[in-house]
Amino acid sequence: MARAYREVNPSAQYIGIDIDPGYAQIAAQFCDRTLATDIETLTIEQFDGLFPSDCWIFGDSLEHLRDPWRIIRLIRGSIDKDGCLLACIPNAQHWSVQMRLATGLFRYEDSGLLDRTHIRWFTRTTMVEMFTQAGWTIEQGISRSLPQTPPPTLIAGIQSIAEAAGVDSEQALADAHVFQFLFRLRPT
Repeated sequence: MARAYREVNPSAQYIGIDIDPGYAQIAAQFCDRTLATDIETLTIEQFDGLFPSDCWIFGDSLEHLRDPWRIIRLIRGSIDKDGCLLACIPNAQHWSVQMRLATGLFRYEDSGLLDRTHIRWFTRTTMVEMFTQAGWTIEQGISRSLPQTPPPTLIAGIQSIAEAAGVDSEQALADAHVFQFLFRLRPT
């Protein structure tokens, strides 16, 4: 990501943080500075050393944190007033996850929605709640779907469950087709 961003914005300063030392070493080729650490273990002084900053990017990483709410609140408290946060988060409401839960076949995998390193699971609703509770305003949100088509009977079942729960079944169906949500957020 740093390489692609710096190709378009060569004068930008870019700090990369990754818990995996191997990934951090690769990123070091394209970043001004890299940290091979668990962001959640940084001291307040170390965290403050990452500022001033005007944009934070979490590409499929908030779901790997024990307390992502705390991290985005900390960023919100220190980011430039016109800064932004970009986040890409897998959707736990995707029809394939619902199907696996309903059939008892919820098994962790090496990658994807059921990645064994995911600590947190989010739906569109809980993503929005997390961001707004931490003091962020959603400036833009987009969804990413896969070309797979769910079985029609599964879609009918999801609609029935939503209706039985008293929630908007059309929104539940729309959310069931989304693999990932991407957000651009501004401090509230």
